[in-house]
Order: sequence, then structure tokens, then C-alpha cells
Amino acid sequence: MPLNKENILLVDDDYDLLELLQRNLTALNYHSYKAPSVTDALEILSNSKIDLLITDLQMPGIHGMELVKYVSEHYPHIPVLVITGYPSVDGAVAAMRSGAIDYLVKPFTKDELTRALTKSLSGQTATKPTAGKTGTATTHTGYAGMIGTSKQMQELADIIERVKNNRATVLIQGESGTGKELVARAIHYNGSFAANPFIAVNCGAIPENLLEAELFGYEKGAFTGAEQARDGFFQAAEGGTIFLDEIGTASAAVQTGLLRVLQEREVRKVGSRKSVKVHLRVIAATNTDLKQQITNGNFREDLYYRLNVVTINTTPLRHRKDDILPLTAQFLKKYSLEYGKPGVQITEQVKDILLRYNWPGNVRELENSIQHALIMCDHTLEVSHLPQHIKYPMPEAEGGLLSLREMERKHIQSVLASVDNNKTKAAEILGIDRKTLRQKLK
Repeated sequence: MPLNKENILLVDDDYDLLELLQRNLTALNYHSYKAPSVTDALEILSNSKIDLLITDLQMPGIHGMELVKYVSEHYPHIPVLVITGYPSVDGAVAAMRSGAIDYLVKPFTKDELTRALTKSLSGQTATKPTAGKTGTATTHTGYAGMIGTSKQMQELADIIERVKNNRATVLIQGESGTGKELVARAIHYNGSFAANPFIAVNCGAIPENLLEAELFGYEKGAFTGAEQARDGFFQAAEGGTIFLDEIGTASAAVQTGLLRVLQEREVRKVGSRKSVKVHLRVIAATNTDLKQQITNGNFREDLYYRLNVVTINTTPLRHRKDDILPLTAQFLKKYSLEYGKPGVQITEQVKDILLRYNWPGNVRELENSIQHALIMCDHTLEVSHLPQHIKYPMPEAEGGLLSLREMERKHIQSVLASVDNNKTKAAEILGIDRKTLRQKLK
């Protein structure tokens, strides 16, 4: 029996599972490549014609989710089937949102694998765009996975082209939801170090007393619970890029350690007197005014100037209206596939409302809104399917003027509605902490 035409790339650090998968695929008359790591997978992708990627998520070094995102951005014609031994709803949703077509939980039978293969391969588009070996993915709708044709997007793409192949430190500034992490990924995955790790760290999401140890590592016995020595995120990112989101929330100790990294290119583990050299690029991001934090005594001025070698300012969606409809089309395509609703049309009235709305939550709010509307509709997305706060924006007071207090109240209500009452996301968008938001809500 002749071989099927598809070439399948298998990625897993479990060699026994790789062998088993390859035997099953051979029995089904598929040709397959094996890669025990993301780095090996990237090498195969750049030099071979691949029709389907099957990857594990939990792997040492670069996480499998990074590979899913990379393939989605640079090889959008390749469907992705995720397999994992650590099933969770959050993991499944994250994988699907990052570009995976299906999600298979270990252990699985040969029949389950066959059904997943059929589903994944049938999800391929008829016309397959090619991706160059450099990994650059520029289309008529945007650049490197970032959708938009506005002047601001073109300027952003130009800056990324200038910095992508060097290790200059980059500071990305912009409101929450404007795609700062997407910019960081575009810099990394379109440059010379794309085959090396990209480690994203949300400094605001890690407790202050743990962030230093997570970033720089620690020695055995450095603190209660440190039962063995461990490398930090900086060493995990060796040769690649570390992305430090919400850098303005970093403690004084973390700021001191980061200054050492940028000045001396070395890290010192918590509890150690020795420093270890590191070779990597640092990209930091913030949605707060670091200069104001310097004035308030909360951020080191010398660290600010070390971070601010190249500054990239992301533009709020309300200031690049030309990108709203291309982004809408992209989200419609994405969630139509996820929810099994192909061919959903959008009315002109909906387009008009999307263009008029101010989008305080930026691209993240637009994506959430389209996802909500697609769930609510059948074949045509109409005004009635949009979230309530977008259909009926807050009315202005008589004469078009509001008191400062009333304006603040309405803005907070609008932001909360845009993120489904998620107070953490609302606080990020508003540029305040949760405690301040709670006080204002009272």
C-alpha cells in the first residue's frame, strides 16, 4: 500500500512514546519525523515539508505551548494536534487559542489517535501559504502574527525589523491589551535567535517574596522549602529571550538583580555568593509610567535607563481604527473553527458599531467580544449578539459634560463590562491595583 502524502512531525521528550507514535503512524501509512525537543522540532520545520505537527506540552527547556504559538504565527498552514499527560480545561483552552486544532490526553488508543489525525488533517486549508526558512511571516493583513495595516502597525513592524537580530534591551510601553507580549514574541521568533528559548514572565502574577528566586534561581537551603538548588528563568532563557511583563511591579531586590544582569551579564542565585554568566536578550514591558514611579521612589532610575535602550510604544486600538475590521475577521476565522461554525457572516451594522466603540480594553476586549458574539449567533453575526455594553455605550450627561467623579464611575463600569467583571484584568486596564479598584467600587 503506498504511503499517504502527509508528513507528520512528532515532538515529545518521552522517547518510548515517540517510538510508539511512529510505529502507529507507519502502520497507517504516514511518514513521520521525530523530535525530542522544541529546538529539534524548529530545525526540522525549517528544512522539511510538514503537513501536521503533533506535540506534547510538558517538556523540559522550551514549553510545548511556545512551539504551538510559533507554528501558528509562522506556519499557519500546518495544523497542530496537542497531546499531554496533564489534562486540564485551562490547558485545553490555552492550546486551542494558541492555534491547536485538537487536544488528545495520554494514554490514548490507536483508534483515538486515528480519529484525531483525521480531524486535524481535514482542518487544513486548500491553499497553503509558504513560510521562508527565516521564519518571517508577513502578509497583506499584518506582520509576524500581528494583524493590521494601519500606519502605526507599519511603523511597529519597521522597528521590529531593526532590533530582531541583535541583543539590545527593549522596553515595550502601552496600555493593557495592546499586544505587548505579541510584540516581544515577534522580535524573538523573527530574529536570529528564534531557535533558542523564549521565556515569558509576568512579574505582577508571581508573589513578591518568590519573584527573585524564580527569576535568578536559588541554592539548597537558601530559604524554607528550598530543598534543592534550582536554576531560574534567566538561565532557562540562555541564548534566547526573556520577556519581563509588568516590570513596574518588581521589588527593590529584583530590580537590583536585574541591574546586575544588564550591566554585567550575570545572575546570582538566592543564597549564593557566586555569579553565573548569561547570554540572552531582555525585553521588558509595562502599562504604567516608569518615570512617575521613579519620582515616587518605587523604581530605580539607573535600571530604567538600562532597560530603555530601544523603546516601543504600542498604540491603543481607539487610535488605529483601520485595524478593527481586519482583527475582527481574524477572530471570526479563529473562533468559527473552534466552535464549528464555518461561514459566519457579519452585518454592516455590526461593523459600524465596532468602529464607533472606544475599546478601553483594546485588542483583548475586541477578541472577547467577537468570541461572545459568535457563541450567541448561528449563521449571521448581528447587533443583538454583541455584548450589552458595546451595543449600548454609556450615555453622556445633558450638554455632553460629566463630573469627574461620574466620568470615573462610568469608565470603571465600562471596563468591568468589557472583561466580564474580571477585577484583575480591569485593574490592569485602569492602571491601578485590585485594592484601589475595590475601594472605588465601594
